Amino acid sequence: MKPGTPDSTSPGSSRRAVLAGAVGAAALSALRPARAQSFPGRPVTLICPWPAGGSTDRHMRALAELAGKNLGQSVIVENRPGGGGTTGPGTMAITAKPDGYTISQYPMGMLRVPHMQKMQWDPLKDFTFILGVSGYTFGLTVRADSPFRTFNDYIEAARKDPGKVDYGSTGIGSSPHLLMEEVAINSKVSLNHIPFKGNADLQQALLGGHVMAQSDASGWGKLVDDGQMRLLVTFGDKRTKRWPNVPTAQELGCGVVSTSPYGLAAPKGMDPVVARTLHDAFKKAMEDPRHVELLDQLDQDAWYRSGDDYAKWARDTHAKDKLLIERLGLASK
Repeated sequence: MKPGTPDSTSPGSSRRAVLAGAVGAAALSALRPARAQSFPGRPVTLICPWPAGGSTDRHMRALAELAGKNLGQSVIVENRPGGGGTTGPGTMAITAKPDGYTISQYPMGMLRVPHMQKMQWDPLKDFTFILGVSGYTFGLTVRADSPFRTFNDYIEAARKDPGKVDYGSTGIGSSPHLLMEEVAINSKVSLNHIPFKGNADLQQALLGGHVMAQSDASGWGKLVDDGQMRLLVTFGDKRTKRWPNVPTAQELGCGVVSTSPYGLAAPKGMDPVVARTLHDAFKKAMEDPRHVELLDQLDQDAWYRSGDDYAKWARDTHAKDKLLIERLGLASK
């Protein structure tokens, strides 16, 4: 060391190091809010984990268009179906940056499938919950020319021919699948489950005569109204306004009620300012009269939850559904 050169361990040197560190930290701290406040600077991608043409796809596209106007940037819907609605958001959690430019619909299957099989992502720890949006109206439909005139006809047929009466759903572990498994257990019958990637594919299979019945959300509504399908039962806690003559499963003694709330989520670690910007844009979109009208058409209710409330609901539901999965004998070994 040259004479007069400060020792790196001297008090003066330590003070300078601390000061430099503080300045650096302050600079980084100032940079992060600046970036967050400039969000969004380009279009946002919203993953719809179901095929194009279904009820959720229709909902996400309408919501995206309205939210994009609030954000000042387009929100582009990208369909990534598969895994009972888990492939899209699960892949996002693993591969996307938490910068707000990639978000996804977060269906109930995200909280259930991990109880049935090992996943590369954690349904709670690997996501930032933005807001709760809505919940489905589920029902069982058949083709208009089906011999099943009522839900009791369908159940009785399954009782006479165990395992020969089938139904399709939007995937293993999805709400339409699990509610029918509950129906089968409570009614003491055996039903043959056929999974599909989404409700658009499922509807085509039903109309084509490739499956006897369809357990799904209310994307079948127009087909029921047009006389192409017959709605046998719904699974809410009360009859729907749109089809008041159709009984609920609870009324028929099946002991099943399901609405399957969903919302929007992003990868973990998102800047709170960015999360708030997305929350505010989509909440305002939810309140738009055009969105309210669409929910009426889909026979769905709004289910707004803040990001924090949505995260708490997800934690509670994940724990509760573990018991359901175990009761149905579907838990991974």
